Amino acid sequence: MIQNKKYEAIVIGTSIGGLHAISTLLEEIPANYPLPIIIVQHRSKTPRDLLEEILQIKTKVKVKQADEKEEIENGVVYIAPPDYHLLIENNKTFSLTVDELDSFSRPSINVLFESAASVYKEKLIGIILTGANNDGSQGVQAIYKNNGLVIVQDPDEAKCCIMPIAAINTKAVNHILTLPKIQKFLLKITD
Repeated sequence: MIQNKKYEAIVIGTSIGGLHAISTLLEEIPANYPLPIIIVQHRSKTPRDLLEEILQIKTKVKVKQADEKEEIENGVVYIAPPDYHLLIENNKTFSLTVDELDSFSRPSINVLFESAASVYKEKLIGIILTGANNDGSQGVQAIYKNNGLVIVQDPDEAKCCIMPIAAINTKAVNHILTLPKIQKFLLKITD
């Protein structure tokens, strides 16, 4: 049973196969969605890999790369820029760093999830999708410990099951769902 409480933000982490998974989740999200969706997709260091542009074509909600000191707004999908860790500050703005790699990654899912958990606490939803390493495992534990909600893509459905399995193995997971069920949940929580 999905908990019924007022959430304030959604964070999503993914790697290999992430474009398809994110596109599927976002395709029905309305333009006036009442929460921010903040995504770390492991990506190349190329300044313009067109991820935001591709996602914008596939969804009605505004999609943009997160900027330093930007205030987080509802109804926007924010994407971590290539080669920067994305953090959320206490005043609900973004901070970008070039600190060391975390789980061989920058941007790192752990970095985003841990900072978001400390700010949003029980009002945060964290979602781990397809991916090929254990990035996000520490992050889901931080969300769970702060009484947020953790959802993991069903590993049997994921293009690469390593990241979902690593998250599940932490035992800090509330739900294991297929992409259609995660999408349905994202639409339902704001009713």
